[in-house]
Amino acid sequence: MSLIPATILTGFLGSGKTTLLKRVLSEAHGQKIAVIENEFGEENIDSDILVSETQEQIVQMSNGCICCTIREDLRSTLQLLAAKKRKGLLDFERVVIETTGLADPGPVAQTFFMDDEIAETYLLDSILTLVDAKHAAQQLNDRQEARRQIGFADQIFVSKTDLVPAEETDALMHRLRHMNPRAPQQAVHFGAVPLSKVFDLRGFNLNAKLEIDPDFLKDADHDHGHGHDHDHDHVHGEHCDHPSHAQGGHGHHHHHDDDVKSFVFKSERAFDPARLEDFLGAIVNIYGPRMLRYKGVLYMKGTERKVIFQGVHQLMGSDLGPEWRADEPRESKMVFIGLDLPKDIFLQGLQQCLV
Repeated sequence: MSLIPATILTGFLGSGKTTLLKRVLSEAHGQKIAVIENEFGEENIDSDILVSETQEQIVQMSNGCICCTIREDLRSTLQLLAAKKRKGLLDFERVVIETTGLADPGPVAQTFFMDDEIAETYLLDSILTLVDAKHAAQQLNDRQEARRQIGFADQIFVSKTDLVPAEETDALMHRLRHMNPRAPQQAVHFGAVPLSKVFDLRGFNLNAKLEIDPDFLKDADHDHGHGHDHDHDHVHGEHCDHPSHAQGGHGHHHHHDDDVKSFVFKSERAFDPARLEDFLGAIVNIYGPRMLRYKGVLYMKGTERKVIFQGVHQLMGSDLGPEWRADEPRESKMVFIGLDLPKDIFLQGLQQCLV
């Protein structure tokens, strides 16, 4: 049986998670989706469908989708769904997990690495973070959980952009890009986002679309046509050297001192596998709680194949990817996203793991 893709949906209250979920569940998209609700909040998917008194935690819908509430922990719910699917009692092709508004998506993502049975059944496709354009700036200033959700994202959807001036959305997207440059951003309206943009993003397996490029911040500004030309001197997640313009009413660049940041390591020299494993083990031991997401494509001594590496907090995994093509340069690219990580220690340590 091929792996069942799983999507984690996160975002603050009011960002539109429920709207998006309702659409995913009710639209006739011909896909059978199991949605796992992390809690009974005020925002039930649909009180007519889900009655909180019901003992049955899995509700089947007319279009073949399934809605499921977590009574125990996520792992046992995923195991239950997989067992029912194997026995032919339930038919679904993918899973969407909605986390509570303030939840840290970390432990939810870790579930997919931690447990062999889960890892052999499910593939974590991506973490989607919804951001409410109207309230995001305030939430990001006040709540570390909001900043962490940005750091975890493989894809960011910005909702309610119609309620704020364009330059405010612009400044917000710019800020988000500093916190997490590898997550594409998209403005969406009321959950009306094509499902192809929601599923099978393969956010966890780096593909061409999510290639890490040292100039990605520069490019990102061009891609979105924002044309901030005064902006092209700093690359991936660096502190801006220029003073905050917030007082001057310019409204750009303030708050680039967010504690969630990212940096990239690149090298054309191969890694020594034993040294790299020791070093990564050591930093994960010390900085794991502050490391939100890290991933990369590694050029390793001793194999002709790419090594795809990724992790969440203390848990990391690696897989052998495709062989290096004869015409492509062999190089390692890694990105680390976390809370005030000591960039120099990481980069110097990685440098010392090279052959």
